[in-house]
Amino acid sequence: MRITNRMMTNNMLSNINKNKLNVSKLEEQYSTGKKIQKPSDDPIVTVRALKLRTNLTELEQYFEKNIPDAVSWMDVTESTLTTINEILRQINTDCVQGASDSLTATDRASIVQNLVEMKNQIYQEGNANYAGRYVFSGYKTDSPLTFMEDVKHLRYDITESFSGNQIQMISRVSGSYVLSDYDNPGEDFETPPQMENTYRLSLSYDRLENITIDSIRFTKPVPGEESEEQIPFTDIQTVSAYQPDAYKPGLPPGINFIYETGEIILHESIYEELRTADYIELSYTKTNFDKGELKPEHYFNCVMTDSNKPEQPPINYTKVKQEIQYEVNYNQRLTINTEGSDAISHKIGRDIDDILKSVDDVIQTESKIAEVKKRLEDINLTDDQILRYEKMLEQLETELVLNKEVMQYTFARGITSSNQEQDRVNVAIADLGSRQFRLRLTENRLSSQRVDFKELLSKNEDVDIVDTIINFNAAQMIYNSSLSAASRVVQNSLLDFL
Repeated sequence: MRITNRMMTNNMLSNINKNKLNVSKLEEQYSTGKKIQKPSDDPIVTVRALKLRTNLTELEQYFEKNIPDAVSWMDVTESTLTTINEILRQINTDCVQGASDSLTATDRASIVQNLVEMKNQIYQEGNANYAGRYVFSGYKTDSPLTFMEDVKHLRYDITESFSGNQIQMISRVSGSYVLSDYDNPGEDFETPPQMENTYRLSLSYDRLENITIDSIRFTKPVPGEESEEQIPFTDIQTVSAYQPDAYKPGLPPGINFIYETGEIILHESIYEELRTADYIELSYTKTNFDKGELKPEHYFNCVMTDSNKPEQPPINYTKVKQEIQYEVNYNQRLTINTEGSDAISHKIGRDIDDILKSVDDVIQTESKIAEVKKRLEDINLTDDQILRYEKMLEQLETELVLNKEVMQYTFARGITSSNQEQDRVNVAIADLGSRQFRLRLTENRLSSQRVDFKELLSKNEDVDIVDTIINFNAAQMIYNSSLSAASRVVQNSLLDFL
């Protein structure tokens, strides 16, 4: 085969171009630190790089955004629950102190004032928020747990449920005397005040105005069957707390609804009927909310009507579990919120209101006794007047003993209630802690995966700089050698052979 100069020249130029291309490729790898500069350089590396970059982006979304946001939310929740638990512990201590019979009226008033402030603080803690979102309001993160100001224009039709074991036995003093009874000729002060026990269901709200409860629905197991029996009570008497027989329901059905205090007073026979009930349902209406009261929509099935917006239809709220979940890993979601209804209840506030009333009753009785004793110091009193005041004083002292007994009972109930509320909060804290632990484990795993994916991405895309420098120097030497060889080959021409 005859080799012409043109063939040699073409081969020489082709080899020089290949060597130059190799030098250029290694120079780009050396300059950028990457194996490929465009997808066509190596499709396999390109596809693998795209998958790894997608996975790494998702990991960084979880690790750098979702998890830190979840951790912050849960830290705010934990801090608030811990504060509430500490307040409940102090309430328990004050109730233990208040149960002592050696306290003066001033001491008891001071304790009650502290209890009221701590009750308000518990409900205020329920408005804790993270980045403008209320953490205890479920999905309604733009709505605080309590009313932030007095509200008069909202009406709530509330459906509240109980179980039979929530019916309380309470004590009340009946037959109390007032100072004006002295001027009543028909009053002989012969009948002493008496302690009366009755049964009560306490609604979550008081000051319900003169609203009638139409019926009480309840279900109870049917012996020997799996079904439940539904029974309504419809004959309910709506009474005022100022009526003398408010806490003395009549014969069966014997149910009094005291609208000012939100209490359902039951005759003993009705209590026996209801105490084994699994589910007791009551519906009532509440308006005129004070600042700091818990919003019904976070706790109950209810219908809200706004009198300031008559064109707006009523809003129905259904109480369901509202779990805010964050995606913290591939196909892994974690609930980050704790609902207010799981940690903060109306009960502690209602029990503190009972304590306040019982202490007020003792203070008022002590005030009446002091006034009678002051009147007895009048030297112008006749023997009959003195005898009448002494009889009145005797009955008032009996009333004082009974009221102190009721007060100690309500303080004891406050001790039990605060312990129960602490248990509720501790359960919420424990549940939150378990979720925080899971979140930390996920965070640690993502941190490790993030490092692994970065290493894989680096191995797939990045060149070994040492090898690249060696290869570049070798390619450059080969390129220079090819140029030198080419200069020798093209020196001869046809004239050299003629």
